[in-house]
Amino acid sequence: MSDAPRRRAAVLGHPVAHSLSPVLHRAAYAELGLDGWSYDAVDVTEEALPGFVRALDGTWAGLSLTMPLKQAVIPLLDHLEPLAQVVGAVNTVLLHGSGPSRMLTGANTDVYGLVTALREGLGPDVRVTTAAVLGAGATAASTLAALAELGCATPVVYVRAVARAGGLMRAAHRMGVEPVFRSLDDAPAQVGRADVVVSTLPPRAADPVAEALAGRPAGGVLLDAAYDPRPTALSVAWSAAGGIAVPGERMLLHQAVEQVRLMTGHPGPVEAMSHALAERLDAAPPA
Repeated sequence: MSDAPRRRAAVLGHPVAHSLSPVLHRAAYAELGLDGWSYDAVDVTEEALPGFVRALDGTWAGLSLTMPLKQAVIPLLDHLEPLAQVVGAVNTVLLHGSGPSRMLTGANTDVYGLVTALREGLGPDVRVTTAAVLGAGATAASTLAALAELGCATPVVYVRAVARAGGLMRAAHRMGVEPVFRSLDDAPAQVGRADVVVSTLPPRAADPVAEALAGRPAGGVLLDAAYDPRPTALSVAWSAAGGIAVPGERMLLHQAVEQVRLMTGHPGPVEAMSHALAERLDAAPPA
């Protein structure tokens, strides 16, 4: 039996059974030889989150967070890394120490995941001049930060209702980003001219945009953060219009690679994690 110290990590969310994070992190632990490490998916509601966090002991190395917990966790933390603070969303919690000296730090690896995934389509040195974002949720805030890092601080954000985008507007202000907000109905006629388009809409919510893109040219790079179905209707329509579509699971992969680095202290093994993710998606696509 291995005498490696026990270390625990998990992805929390509600619902969370569909999460692919365990596939990614377990593949990383196996590749890195971290025999004492485990990673699980735990269904935790916003109401139950404070109690769950209070109960964490010294065996815990970190948490991955998905919706609806990326904002709810912030008041429970001792420290926020600067990027997580300006974005206003935490998808990673790092635990240091135990007992009275325990410290919980909130980080955001979604921005890293977005930048790295988009670079797969753009190339390593291309600077983004024009960009479009579909949606106004937590992932959209991370997208604004990613686009600013890639060179575009004035993206166009397409939303169903501008009045409901207050949280994203405040996040943009904290980042020093100046997005222009337009109706989602305008997206099909305009996004084809952008260097980069990122859809942060829920699975299948971008299907009407995909239908309206028919017959319109597109030349930039699209990342649809959804990957259900695989490929999404928006990715198919974008490719048919002449653009480059980066699969949404590439963002998922790269944000997890950075989480592994932060939680374990070892560089995330990209190839092993990518292989495990592709194998899982090919065997049983998300429901």
